Amino acid sequence: MPDMTKSGTVTAAPDAVGAAAPAPQPLKAEKARGLWGDAWQDLRRNKIFIVSSVLILLLLTITFFPSWFTSANPAYGDLAKHYLQKPQLGKVFSAEWLGYDQQGRSVYARLIYGARASIAVGFGTTILVTIAGGLVGMIAGYFGGVVDSILSRLVDVFFGIPFLLGTMVVLNSFPKRTTWVVIGALGFFGWTQLARVMRGAVITTKQADYVQAAKALGASTTRILFRHILPNTLAPVIVVATISLGVYIGAEATLSFLGLGLNGVSWGNDISDGGAQIRVAQWIMLYPSIMLTITVLAFIMLGEAVRNALDPKTR
Repeated sequence: MPDMTKSGTVTAAPDAVGAAAPAPQPLKAEKARGLWGDAWQDLRRNKIFIVSSVLILLLLTITFFPSWFTSANPAYGDLAKHYLQKPQLGKVFSAEWLGYDQQGRSVYARLIYGARASIAVGFGTTILVTIAGGLVGMIAGYFGGVVDSILSRLVDVFFGIPFLLGTMVVLNSFPKRTTWVVIGALGFFGWTQLARVMRGAVITTKQADYVQAAKALGASTTRILFRHILPNTLAPVIVVATISLGVYIGAEATLSFLGLGLNGVSWGNDISDGGAQIRVAQWIMLYPSIMLTITVLAFIMLGEAVRNALDPKTR
């Protein structure tokens, strides 16, 4: 029954047995993601990252398992049968698929086995310069003062030496240039960029509250550097190292093209050999050049994708 108020207004009486309002359902809390979690979510949706990762995975498979792709010997040549034999494009994955060079060697076999040299030099040099440059930059950025001044001047001295020219001078003094020799020569002049990147990241990170708290609690310098500072300065270093990997692969090919690189099967050596026959046998230079371009581009695209994913300004 409706109730009558003193002013004559009729109001609805509440139900005797009113249904209680449903309690709000608690929202399911999402698991918080950090920088690397957010970066991975971005990379999974990045087509450039996916394409470059597939290419790099294929290159690594070729590097470690070349016999899966060809049974031909890249060093064996038969001048009587295969001198400048043209490509047989219908015979896919066979020794004659991409033709033969002026020494009767299979261009396809040398293309497959040449990946091992280029990838090995690229990865080896990148690891070397990341460790050396990272340590120098971390020490300079953390301690500052006189230590920073000395190490910074050392970096400036190496920066003043042209990268390829300095590497050529060093490699010219070695009669036998193995993979380790080339890695050492490239790393000797290539660590400076990583050192500057790491130094700048450490200078920014060491001002953070958690680093100051670790110092106040009496943590050792080694613990602060490797437990608190290093994990939070890896992002820019990884980006630069990934892009530099492609650069070092190109540098190795350049040195081999000039006759100062690896003594063996290498894309740079094949490009150099094909230059003398470019008028009559363009395929000798063409296919190693395409493979080298794809490899360098894949690593540079991967580095660009990682940089965009780790850059908070793009979010």
